[in-house]
Amino acid sequence: MNNNNHGQHEHAHHHGHAASAHGAEAVQEAGKPFVDPVFGMKVAADPQKKVEYEGGEYYFCSAACMEKFRANPQAYVAPKALQPAREAPTGTVYTCPMHPQIRQPAPGDCPICGMALEPVLPSLEEEDNPELTDFRRRFWWTLPLSAIVMTLAMASHRFFHGGLPYQNWIELALSTPVVLWAGRPFLERWAQSIARRSPNMWTLIGSGVGAAYGYSLVATIAPGLFPAAFMEHGRIGVYYEAAAVIISLTLLGQILELKARSQTSAAIKSLLILAPKTARRIRDDGAEEDVPLTHVHIGDLLRVRPGEKVPVDGVVVEGESAVDESMLTGEPIPVTKRPQDKVIGATLNTGGSLVMRSEKVGSQTMLAQIVQMVAQAQRSRAPMQRLADVVAGYFVTIVVGIALLTLFGWGVFGPEPSWVFGFVNAVAVLIIACPCALGLATPMSIMAATGRAATQGILFRDAAAIEGMRKVDTLIVDKTGTLTEGKPAFDRVVAAPGFREDDVLQIAASIDQGSEHPLAQAIVAQARQRGLALDKPESFESSSGIGVRGMVSGRRIALGNTALMDSENVDWRVLREPAEELRSEGASVIYLAADGALAGLIAVSDPVKSTTPEALASLRDAGIQVAMATGDGVTTAQSVAKKLGMPEVHGEVKPQDKLMLVERLQKQGRIVAMAGDGINDAPALAKADVGIAMGTGTDVAIHSAHLTLVKGDLRAIARARQLSLDTVRNMRQNLGFAFVYNALGIPLAAGLLYPFTGKLLSPMIAALAMSLSSVSVIANALRLRGTKQS
Repeated sequence: MNNNNHGQHEHAHHHGHAASAHGAEAVQEAGKPFVDPVFGMKVAADPQKKVEYEGGEYYFCSAACMEKFRANPQAYVAPKALQPAREAPTGTVYTCPMHPQIRQPAPGDCPICGMALEPVLPSLEEEDNPELTDFRRRFWWTLPLSAIVMTLAMASHRFFHGGLPYQNWIELALSTPVVLWAGRPFLERWAQSIARRSPNMWTLIGSGVGAAYGYSLVATIAPGLFPAAFMEHGRIGVYYEAAAVIISLTLLGQILELKARSQTSAAIKSLLILAPKTARRIRDDGAEEDVPLTHVHIGDLLRVRPGEKVPVDGVVVEGESAVDESMLTGEPIPVTKRPQDKVIGATLNTGGSLVMRSEKVGSQTMLAQIVQMVAQAQRSRAPMQRLADVVAGYFVTIVVGIALLTLFGWGVFGPEPSWVFGFVNAVAVLIIACPCALGLATPMSIMAATGRAATQGILFRDAAAIEGMRKVDTLIVDKTGTLTEGKPAFDRVVAAPGFREDDVLQIAASIDQGSEHPLAQAIVAQARQRGLALDKPESFESSSGIGVRGMVSGRRIALGNTALMDSENVDWRVLREPAEELRSEGASVIYLAADGALAGLIAVSDPVKSTTPEALASLRDAGIQVAMATGDGVTTAQSVAKKLGMPEVHGEVKPQDKLMLVERLQKQGRIVAMAGDGINDAPALAKADVGIAMGTGTDVAIHSAHLTLVKGDLRAIARARQLSLDTVRNMRQNLGFAFVYNALGIPLAAGLLYPFTGKLLSPMIAALAMSLSSVSVIANALRLRGTKQS
């Protein structure tokens, strides 16, 4: 997931952001307007919004764009040859469902398996797959011809002794459009597989159809080349019906497969459709205007009215409302949003009116990043797929060998007409052995599972993460932001003798008004909630790490820890007992002194998330050992652990300590997952067998992790593990089905049961079975989309 705004324009139109004009020259041609190189918008030549760079003049739609360009101009005017291929301004990148390493900027066929490439990200504008439309047309136009050829081959001798006059020529005329026109895409893929020396399913289908049609063509044009034994009722037996019907059934199988595959992108399409098209921007003069989402910049004030979607990610600055975030987090209950609360783009404002400030736009928004993560995970390869790949790599060559053995085995040792039997059985082997089901077994499961997970606020980075999650037996969790809310909340105030609680809070909040520290903000917020009038400090000095000093209403104030009190010669031991009690409960204690005398103390704590106890219980029920590792003090860590019933606690750990803890547990043979949300967690997240990032945390943590929980709710870990178990079970079912199908189908097609049953498998039945096997694998994978998670 790339958080670089200008590096994601290839699919930006899917989530409401105009494509960045990388490499765009802001040069005016023939009276045309200039183009803003950041957003790709047409703009007028405004001298106030002009930047000169390397001899060129660039104009911008806003000051924000201009500053972004100045900060990193090379990102917008770099030569196209230096840009990665995936950022090609053509937009859509195509890949193979079976081989995601194949990526190209235009539609085509996979050079490895011959399967039609499809867009990495589906488009809402595309109503139908063009290949699906083409195959439908070829199928319906030629189906009557295949049906007539089959009827003639099967039934003509019942009505005409020896068949119709010129029957071989009639069948040739009817089957040729089917084979050469309807079957052209398959024959082209067959030729490519031969030319590339990359045998695949089309090698088998093309060889089978080519053998049946070629044999029949020679038998029609030059029947004298064949031995007399091949002659029946004055003509050589032909297999036009086999060639035609195999093409029609393969087309039908491809149509069913393409329709089923399109359903796997439904999760991404449902996310793309969430993005609103416009935003209501509040101008500097207070007037409001509706603007396209592409015109929203970071820092813009936007109004979100009841019933409207939040346009982009940002923070509430005015108003209060309940916002339904279920479409992105899976949480059904609307969340109350007040000033300073974060809001996510594409979520639904259900109640009051909000004014928000945009913080992330375009490809930086949570929605855009979710879409990209889901797409990336859907196209990744599961470790289990390596087995299928290795088998499929040798499979086609082995099948061709079996087909040749079948041909010569029947021809030399079979009953008369032995070579005819050999030929028919060899064609049946080639057709039924198509490894399509084997190749689709794991990719379809992965695509269905990642789509399902995304709707529950669980984002897997790749298929390996899905497969690995079920093996986890140990989970290391950070405290702040993972077990707890991650932002300090006022706990209580304790006044020293001679002071009132409200006085202590009022003085502390007054001195803290100018501080950006989270503890200070919690104190100021509590004072305002109580309606206390705050005084403006006459002076303010921050003593790094120990507190603040200043003058308020003519009094010398000091607010901080015991080190600050000692430096001010203030005896803080008067309140030692309540301070220790508060610390044992996990709170941070801040002392207040006025004119050299202790006024009281304020406790600020990081409350445990309401969902944490339930999450830990479900993880324990799943057999996972949970340990806490936090940079906070040991006393605070043990306090939180005691509340939550966690036996293993590690306090005052540095980033390298978390990393060493992961390594130590791994050496003990444990499969370790690490859950965290901060920059300090990134090394451990990357080292863990499965790194789990809170979506509410830092981008660095999210980039380092294998799994992201959009809501930052630990309960989703248990759901992710269950989904992992379901997905791996589904993949095994698919692989087992594909292996068993081929293991039974090939001997049957080779005619090994003929001595016992006296029957052979028709190539047409083999083609039908081949198509149905692929569709069955896809249908089984799609069951994952409906799996209910606890």
